[in-house]
Order: sequence, then C-alpha cells, then structure tokens
Amino acid sequence: MNETIALIGFGEAGHTFAAAGGWRESARVFDIKTQDAASAPAMRAAYAEHGVTGCDTLAQALAGAGIVLSLVTADQTPAAAQAAAGTFPAGALFFDMNSVSPGAKQRNAAAIEAAGGRYVDVAVMAPVQPAALNVPLLVSGPHAEAGAEALLAIGFTKVTICGDRVGAASATKMVRSVMIKGIEALTAEMLLAAQTAGVTDAVLNSLGGDWRQRADYNLDRMLAHGRRRAAEMEEVVATLEELGIEPLLTRGTVVRQRAMGELLAGDSVPEDFAAKLALLHERHPELKDKAAAEHAA
Repeated sequence: MNETIALIGFGEAGHTFAAAGGWRESARVFDIKTQDAASAPAMRAAYAEHGVTGCDTLAQALAGAGIVLSLVTADQTPAAAQAAAGTFPAGALFFDMNSVSPGAKQRNAAAIEAAGGRYVDVAVMAPVQPAALNVPLLVSGPHAEAGAEALLAIGFTKVTICGDRVGAASATKMVRSVMIKGIEALTAEMLLAAQTAGVTDAVLNSLGGDWRQRADYNLDRMLAHGRRRAAEMEEVVATLEELGIEPLLTRGTVVRQRAMGELLAGDSVPEDFAAKLALLHERHPELKDKAAAEHAA
C-alpha cells in the first residue's frame, strides 16, 4: 500500500487499526496527548511500538495524505475537524469515525468540504477489539462509494454503504445505542438493586437464558469504558433532540454509564463475575452510602 494515511488520534482504535493493517511507515499520526508533558512519553512510545511516524503538529500529519482517519474522543471531534480543515490536503478523503450526532457530523462535513476535502461519515458498529479491521463499518455521504473502496484498500473487511447523506451512518449508530448502552445501564441498575436486596442469583436465574453471561459482559464494558460510553451517550441525547424525541431514558443511561466508569479509579477490570459484583458492593456510592448508614444505625 503506497497511500499515505493520516491518523488524528492514536487511542485504542488508532493503534488497533494501525497494528492490524501493518500500516507502519505508511501512517503519520498526530495525537493531542503529545502536547501534554505528562502524557507525551507514553504516546511517543506507542508510536514507536507500532512503527508509525509521530508528528508534532496536525499539519505535518496531514501533509500529502490521501486518507485521513479521525479517531478522537467525542468531545474533541468538532475541534479535530476544524483544525484539520485549516491545512487539509485538497481531494483527500476525511473519514469521521467518531461517535457523535448526525448534526455534529454535518457541521464537520461543511468544514472539511469547504477546505477541498471529501468527507465520509463512518459509524463503527462494534468494539474495535478484538475485531480490529474486521469491525463492521457503515459509511454514508456523497463520497461514500469512494470512501468504501479506500477503506477496503487499507485492510478493512466489513464496509457497508448506507446512503448518500452525511448523518445516515451516525444516526444508525446513535439510535442503536439507545438500546445497546441502555441495556447495559439497566443491567447495572438491576445488579445494584439485587446486591442490596441479597437476591442477585435469584434475579439472574429468573431471567433465564444466558443472562448471567450477558450481565458479566455488560459490567465489563461499563467498568472499562463507562466514561467514554457516557460521552458517546451524550451525543445520543443530542441525536434524539435533533430528531425531536425527548431522551427521557437516555439521559439516565449517561449518568449510570459514567458512574460505572468511575468505579475502577485506574484498576484493572476483574475477570470473575463474582469479583465484579464485589467491586460494585465495595465502591459504588449508592451501596457504600447505604452500608455506612446501616453501620451508623
């Protein structure tokens, strides 16, 4: 592959894709963490580990690139698009792979298109690990066909075009997340209540099927990624509001996801389901406060 790939952001998605694709010298990367003295050494070490070219500025990463992947956190997405538009290579494809609302994608597209770029709305429809380049992608927008061909050329295997309108791909993911991440939040709320009542096994047994395994998986996702998922769910709230739908339950999902993501405080997620339940009991504020009140009484 001779096409130069520019990556904006080198978190989990960025380094997973670069490693799986063997992009190495074909990839130039800029991550805002290199501008922070505390986080810069670890980020530069990640660049070296994956053989990519780390750049001190976004302009250096973009120069001469034909493919640009934006892989930043939801809150940094508008800033990344605006900054890229300032020095964007004419005719290059800009893949906005971030989890934000259709309205945010449309504003980003306006900035990139005004700079002479070709914007593609991309929705990443499953966790990037362990799928890596086999993760399902939805693409939409006027340049969706060219974008799909380019993504396949750099190693992605499951790319589906879902329309010629920017926002179609992101709307699909955002609306789907109402259910997927909402079920995770409900799982946490159910287990908190079950733990308090001392009926966890009885509740899970009453649900039947594979609910114990599903509950274990849902706790994994929230404990490891709850804060990031809460930021994504704030974009789902924005999506629903753009559509004129009151996000009554989804606002609660934001709160519950964030609370779960804050429990570990940097510790690793326990592998055993019983250990995860113990973690809830020991650290979750609602259970800790109840235990403290009972002890005081």
